[in-house]
Parts: sequence; C-alpha cells; structure tokens
Amino acid sequence: MLITLCYLYLWARRGPRAAALVRGTVRSLHRSRCSFTFCARQPHPEERVCLRVGGKVFLTGEAQFLDDLNRWSFLLISPFIYPEKLLNAEHIAFVTESSSAQTENLQRAPDSSKEVVKWSDYCSPLAYKPGEPFKLIAEASVDNFSSLGIAFLEDRLQMDNGMVPHKIVSVHLQESALKELAQEAPPVKEQSTQMDEVNPAANFGTTVKSGSGGQSEEEKSKPEEEGDHEEEPNNLSGEHHHLHLSSCHECLQLENSTIESVKFASAENIPELPDDSSNKLEEEKDDCLEKGMKRVNLAGKPPNVLIYLGSGKATVKFEQLRSILQECVDAESYTIYQLHQEQVLRDPWIDNSLLLVIATEEPISEVTHKQFMKFLCKGGKILGLSSSFAFGGVRVKRKNKLRRTVHELVVPKKDSPEMKLDLMVSGCVFEEGRKEDSGKVKTLCRLNNAEKDPVIVHLTHRDSGGEAILCQAHLELDSNSMDVQTEEDFNLLKMSNTKRYEVLKDILVSLGLSCELSELPALTPLYLLSPDEEIHLAFLKWLEGNVDAEGLRASSKVSLKFVSSCDSEVEVTPSLMPVVTEMGSFSSEHFSLKTYQQNLQTKKLGKILLFTEVTTSTMNLLDGLMLDVPEEMGLIAIAVRQTQGKGRGGNVWLSPVGCALCTLHITIPLHSNLGQRIPFIQHLVSLAVVESVRSIPGYEDIELRVKWPNDVYYSDLMKLGGVLVNSTLMETTFHVLIGFGFNVNNSNPTICINDLITKFNKEEGTKLKPLTADCLIARTVTVLERLIDIFQEKGPNGILPRYYKYWVHSGKQVRLRSEDGPTAWIVGIDDYGYLQVHQEGKGIQSVHPDGNSFDMLRNLIVPKH
Repeated sequence: MLITLCYLYLWARRGPRAAALVRGTVRSLHRSRCSFTFCARQPHPEERVCLRVGGKVFLTGEAQFLDDLNRWSFLLISPFIYPEKLLNAEHIAFVTESSSAQTENLQRAPDSSKEVVKWSDYCSPLAYKPGEPFKLIAEASVDNFSSLGIAFLEDRLQMDNGMVPHKIVSVHLQESALKELAQEAPPVKEQSTQMDEVNPAANFGTTVKSGSGGQSEEEKSKPEEEGDHEEEPNNLSGEHHHLHLSSCHECLQLENSTIESVKFASAENIPELPDDSSNKLEEEKDDCLEKGMKRVNLAGKPPNVLIYLGSGKATVKFEQLRSILQECVDAESYTIYQLHQEQVLRDPWIDNSLLLVIATEEPISEVTHKQFMKFLCKGGKILGLSSSFAFGGVRVKRKNKLRRTVHELVVPKKDSPEMKLDLMVSGCVFEEGRKEDSGKVKTLCRLNNAEKDPVIVHLTHRDSGGEAILCQAHLELDSNSMDVQTEEDFNLLKMSNTKRYEVLKDILVSLGLSCELSELPALTPLYLLSPDEEIHLAFLKWLEGNVDAEGLRASSKVSLKFVSSCDSEVEVTPSLMPVVTEMGSFSSEHFSLKTYQQNLQTKKLGKILLFTEVTTSTMNLLDGLMLDVPEEMGLIAIAVRQTQGKGRGGNVWLSPVGCALCTLHITIPLHSNLGQRIPFIQHLVSLAVVESVRSIPGYEDIELRVKWPNDVYYSDLMKLGGVLVNSTLMETTFHVLIGFGFNVNNSNPTICINDLITKFNKEEGTKLKPLTADCLIARTVTVLERLIDIFQEKGPNGILPRYYKYWVHSGKQVRLRSEDGPTAWIVGIDDYGYLQVHQEGKGIQSVHPDGNSFDMLRNLIVPKH
C-alpha cells in the first residue's frame, strides 16, 4: 500500500509537470527559429536541456532546415490542402529516426503494461528515407507533436513498422521542399511498393487523419469492444473514408473524391449542404486555411452532432443535453443542433452529421426508423439515451418496476476492476433479439441485480462502419433532475457523478468524438479594485513610493507591474502580471464589485482586491505586497479560474468556472490568543465559509459542514471546498496567506452549494435563490474577521461551540493506524486546534493534521511516528 501511495505521489508531482513543461515550451517557441529534439543521447554544448527523463532528454537548439528532398521517397500528400500552405502556423514538421528492433543494444520496445502511443495516430507522414536509421518526415499539430515527444521520453511511443524510435527532431521545411512534395508524390500503389521494398515487415495500414495531426490523446484509448470492427468497409457508397498509407481500393477512390464542406447554422437549422459540394470545395478549403479554422475529421463526416427529441419541441431538454455534451467533448470541434421531426425526411442531415443522439421515449415511426438505419448504413454513429430505438441483435424490454428509480450499475473494465456506480434507469432493459445478429452485440453495462440485465449495449451495422451505443441508464440526468425525489437518491447520484461523466466520455470517444481536455486558458491581467474609494486612493498613494519608475513591484514568485490602463500588447506571464489601477475600465460577467461591496462588512479585511479572470494561483499574487502594505489595507486576490491551484500537501486544487477562489492576507500578533494557536486559523476559515451561507435568513438548514482540519463538506458525504494556510513570522507578527476555494455554481464533476439549495427547495417547497461567488467571498471574509475578533478576546472557548455545531465528526468512531487498528472515538479538538480522540484504556490523545492522514470515508486516523 505504501509503495502504491508513493508511486501515485511521484506520478502526480512529476508526470503532469513534465508533460506541461514539454507542451508549454513547444507552444511558446514553435514559431521561433529554434529546433526541438527528443533523443537518447548526451546533448551538444549549444543545445539547451529542458527536461531529463531517465536516459532521455528534451532539448532545444539552433534551427534545422530541410530543403533537399532528392534522396527522400514520398509517401503521401494530403489532397485537402495546398502544398504552399502545407504547414500552417500551428503545425510542426519533424523527422523521426528509428532502427530495427532486432539491432543489438537498442532500448526495449514500449512496455505492454503502459499506455502505448502510436506514432501514426498523431501525425501525417510526408516522406521517408530508407537505411539505418530509418527516417520519416511528418507534420503534426503543436500539441500532437508534444504528445509524441512525451510518449518517447516515457518509453510509450510505438512505430507502426515494428522499429524502435530513438530520436525526434523538428525541422523547418523550405518552400522549395514543400513544392517538391506536391510535384513528386507517386501514385498510391507505387508508394506501397516502395515501402515494401524498404521494409517488408512494414505495417502502414493505420488510419491517418490528414490535416488535423491525427488522433487526440483521448481517442487513442478506445474500449476493447471496438476491436471487431476496426477494419474499414469495402463499400464505397458511404461517405466515411479515411486516408491510408497502404494501397487499397478505398484510398484510390479517395484520390478523386471530395469532402463535405461545413456550414454553420443556428440551432434551429440543420446545415443544408448539397449532395455534391465539389464545386465549392477549393474555395472553402482556402477560406478554412486563411481563417485558421480548426479542421476536424476532414476525411469523414462534418463535425455536426444532432439531438433528436421526437415530435415535440422540447427546448429545455435540448439545452440540457447540449450542455452536458459540451462539457464532455472538445467544444471548439463540434456544433450541436436539434434535429426536429419535420427535418428527418426533408433535410440532408444523413450525409452531414457525425453523431445522432436519440433521446426520446416515445415510439419511433417506421419512416423515421428507416432514416436512422440509412444513417448507420452510411457510416453514421448513434447514441441512444433512454430511447425506444433498437435494431439488429437487441430489442427493448420494459420493466416498469425500474422506471425512474436509482440502481447500482456495473461497468466491466479491460485492465482494471469493474466500475460500480448509481444511476437512474429508464424502466427498460435490453434483451437478445435475432439469433443471427447476436454476435454483433456487446454489453457495456448491466444492472447489479440477479438477472444482470444489460442497460448499455454496443451494436455494429453490417460492414458499413456504422455503429450505435444504446443506453437505458440516464447518463444525461444528474441529481438535480425533477425525477429525483428522495435524499438517499440525491446522495447516491452525486457520489457517482464523476463516474457518470467518465462513462459518458468513454462512450463518446468510442463513437469517434474527441473528449480531449481543452487547452489551459490564457492568463489575464489583474485589476486593482476596492469597495472603498478612499482606501483605493490611499493604496495608489502608497504605491507611488513602493514601485520602481516603470511601476514594477518585484517578487520572487509573481512580479506585479501597475499600469493605468490595459494595453493589449502587454504580455501576461506566470512571473510577471500587469495590474490595471483604473477601476472605471473594469467589467466581468463572473464578478460584480457592487455585489462584493454590499456583502463586505469589515473594518479592514478584503478592502484592496486584485481580481483576474485567469491566473496560475491566487496564493502567489500577494507574495510581493503582504509584508509592506499598511495593515488597514486588507489585501485579497480573487480569480475566476486557476491553472495551477494549490491544495494541502502539494495536491492540485482544481478550479473550474463557478468556484469561489481567493487568497486573503491577515496579520496576527505573535503574543495574542490566535498567535499562540496558529493552527486554529484553518478551522476559523472553514467555519466562516459554512456560516457565510448558513447565516443568511432562510439558508440556515443548507447542509454545509466543516471537516477537520481544513475542508468544507456536504453533510459527511462529499467535499465541496478547502482551505490552505501559509504563515510567515516577521519579528512579532504573523503574516498569513489564507487560500480558500469552494464550489458555488459548478455542479460538475462533483457538487456545489447551489445544488444543495436546489435540493432544499425541492424538499421543503421553498424558493431560495442561488448564490454567487462574489457574494459568498465577501460574506466569508466578513464572518472570518468577526470570528478572529471573538477568538482574540475569548480564546478557543469563544469559538468551539459554533464549530461543533457544524462539524461532521460528532460521535464518530475511528481506527488508529490501520483498518485493523484499535478503535477510538473523536471527542473534539484541543486548545491548539489538534484533533482529540479517546482510546479505551489510554485516555484522550491529540493527533496533528500535518503528520496524520484522516480518511473520512474509512474513518481511519494514522498518527505519524
């Protein structure tokens, strides 16, 4: 167990940082005249090492140009882009060197236990050079190039021809080389023959998505059930084609084929594309390139996702489904429309859509069913959500006792234990249909009951490439659905919410959509704000003597440059951020200074704000100010999103839009009640967050609670917030930075305060309004200042009755040291904020938060020895 925990810790600390370093370096420097190299050798003096992983390095050096391709054999030129625009600004050309796996003293091939990355899934090959080493020129997006490099460093990169890669280096292709690629490319058959002569064992039949740089990282890990239908169909009547690097009839057909152009329409209109769009193809291709539009699935169908809800308008349900799909997929890659009943037979949606979502329980007419089957025949993908649609080897069987009830489901996993989760089910299950089609059906999820009823199944349609995943479990409904009546059901659904998203994303990926996480948002400037104009002017006056001539306030973490207005050319970096001092130019859809002002009732805390939409971590923003700013100017940094949020013990603090995120600066005299008991600060902040809600008239019974030492919980079930405290002692004063964050309006992936308000309204028939982050941050700071004053006057006894009123541990029984250890009872916290437990025969002892793990779910305390 300890070894596993150590491995997870090291992976969390090192793995994501290494990947982020590679991606960040490539993104920031890819337009410059430098070259990126991933290799297993010692770097040259002129090369700069950015990262070492084992015996491999990632480094940058002088640009390497490639203008002579006379000795290269040409594999493939994408028919969808012009050669002079082969590499747009967001793509990188590179050479991969590899050697035969049989060569002596070579590194081992990727370990089968690791998540293998296939070279051809992430790039478009351009040319090759035979011999030792075997060299391949390819082009890929910036992110896909980074993914290849990361996989190489981690020994997870696999070449499709059985060779072992030992170097990847980016190159700059000269214009002459690009034209040569276009002029000299041989026919497909000749390409295949040449490749076979060079390497008879080569297997270049892997699908390559031209122009977009291949698959995304998430697409490469498709469930096992796809294995039966990975081969492309021979039927060329459909529109779903892929590019191959081997000779096949489909590729020859593709040489003279066209692709569907993509038009964007309103949500009420399916894109009406002509059956033959070849006349406009060249013009639209050029427009796409000129505008820098993201090209998705150019070898297949346009990236339109349609939602069919039956004969009714169902506007609310459509918005609900569109919202959850947008949270799962790459929102910039797909457009989501409603397919109305009158459009099923009228509009040319069959040829212009990638995925059809059927989400209606009403019977589907014969003509509509025929259209859906025609869509499958042309390689379309269908996702059924509690619908009556079925075909082939299954049929829908009604079980009324299951209708709108929450049940435990079991999802088998290929290389890990099966997943169990609780979801609401529709009242139907699947059963076997025609015997001759039963082999094309795979059960992806079943009820955990005696009958083991299938509720999610995967079906393929003949050899067309069309497939469907049909669900009778409500993946689209969360715990706030009006169908959820009991508190027990609410709790079960919320506890399974993260798994629900995981299952839905796996399904969408297996149907060919990209659910890759979006890129981190760009950092934004800070704004200097204050609810008190006099304090704002006083702070500006203080700044005059505490910044240099250019308005810079230097810091080892984040330096701040104070400017009167925001200049679009001012760069925002993790180490240098501009601060706009003119309040009149401030506006944000996520934060209202007026709301903050109305709810802030403090003497000094939270009076000077540094607000930003996106920052690395609010904990760093006040570092260069806190020791010198006058005490009456209470500093607070507030962000809508954090890209590098910090949690206790080095954990990552995730922060989607909808969280209340801030860092507050307070000063505590060393010889005061709180100064002698600094660990109590985290308890006071957790209590302040809870009371910020439960002290509002009407909201007293919202089930927010505190969990020792520093968490905010819904009941004793789920965490929705946390506190991080850093303190610095200067002479006789503690300077304390308090970082806290809690979910206000982000229901996913776990739970938020407004979920609890919605639940309370449903149960009690009340109409409490949802709360906002700006309101609750101001109320939390206000409550905290009062709690500190009480503690300084009366000590722990002035606070503990209020703390115990809301904490989750009353009467809890725990185990010491291990799950088989002695039993003890939690009795409270001592005068220094440490947890007290009573063990029979040994009396009461204290356990410390920084040296003990307290697993709330397993009721386990492990004292540090």
